[in-house]
Amino acid sequence: MKHFKALALSGALLAATSTILWAEGGVSGAIVKDPTVQKECSACHLAFPAQFLPQRSWQAIMSDLPNHFGEDASLPAETVATIQDYLVANAADANPARAGKGVMRGIKDTDTPLRITELPWWKRAHGEVSPKRFTSDKIKSASNCAACHAGAAKGYFEDD
Repeated sequence: MKHFKALALSGALLAATSTILWAEGGVSGAIVKDPTVQKECSACHLAFPAQFLPQRSWQAIMSDLPNHFGEDASLPAETVATIQDYLVANAADANPARAGKGVMRGIKDTDTPLRITELPWWKRAHGEVSPKRFTSDKIKSASNCAACHAGAAKGYFEDD
């Protein structure tokens, strides 16, 4: 019985730690697993994990690819559907039991955020970083996760 209690406690601690990591930005295991999403999105930038935005945000982003943050990212309709289906199914609010709850903290139900860098969890996680650092020659943009998080493409956004 002692082993069962210890196992249950370990599971509870792991779940709590995962939620804290998500909420504070030390995210591990947030990786894009769909090959179409990985191929098409990473052709121009890091294929951002679906868990970083709510469903409505991914729907809005995917519905206006000709105006994708100043670029024309148009794709065939079938490819768009594949990508959107994956992003929506794995979004922060797709499964309330997942650690995505930390991502959703501070987002109003009426808000449809389009930039990960404008979300409360992202701002909390990067609050100690000078805004000037994001525009440095090395980083260039706050959305360039891989410039500071070497494991970003593999789903590991630890503090490097």
